[in-house]
Amino acid sequence: MLMKRITPNIVPKISKIVRHLQTVAQSKKVYTNVPANFVFSKGFHDPEQHENRESIVNSMLVHADFLTEVEENSIFGEIEPYLKRMRYEYDHWDNAIHGFRETERVNWNKENTCILDRVRNLAFPAGVNPLRFVHILDLDEKGYIKPHIDAIRFCGDTIAGLSLLTDSVMRLVHDKNKDLSVDILLKRRSLYIMKGTARFDYTHEILGNEHSKFNGETVLKTRRISVICRNEPDPENTKL
Repeated sequence: MLMKRITPNIVPKISKIVRHLQTVAQSKKVYTNVPANFVFSKGFHDPEQHENRESIVNSMLVHADFLTEVEENSIFGEIEPYLKRMRYEYDHWDNAIHGFRETERVNWNKENTCILDRVRNLAFPAGVNPLRFVHILDLDEKGYIKPHIDAIRFCGDTIAGLSLLTDSVMRLVHDKNKDLSVDILLKRRSLYIMKGTARFDYTHEILGNEHSKFNGETVLKTRRISVICRNEPDPENTKL
């Protein structure tokens, strides 16, 4: 009896309602599952950017409080004697960093080796070889990292970085569509893991204090040390 009541002119109306509900659902879906430490630009609010938005959320992972205060002090205590012998530099070979000093380290004490093994086990799947050298980048209070994409000749598809001593704001900007950007709050003692889309399709930078804001609130970066693990590059890319 119910089917007899559905006249042909009602069917287009039902279809229109269904399409409207699907559009609303898609629009709402765009705003779901967004980490609290991510703020997307207006360009991402277009429902058509849902896949790009989800791709960023899935390829830029941030683990808050990855380190305890004791672990942070352990890493800092091991690297500080070497860093303090160096001077901060204000130009870089590829003009990517301002106000920095950096080094690499292979051998770590037992406690810090365990911490870095936790990073590698979380960031790199079985069968993926991490680089032996761990990169240590020390930014002074007025230092910043300019927008860049790490060269594929020197490292693979995953970058994992511990943030020591201060909060800071990392900004990702789509390499081909500058309207698509996201600011990410990197809390002190957090770990970020950048891979895939975030690694290859977006520039990343650490904002200087004059631009360092998150959700409209100023985030004053003091001295920042990042301890960065990467995996080996694809052998094909080293031939470039």
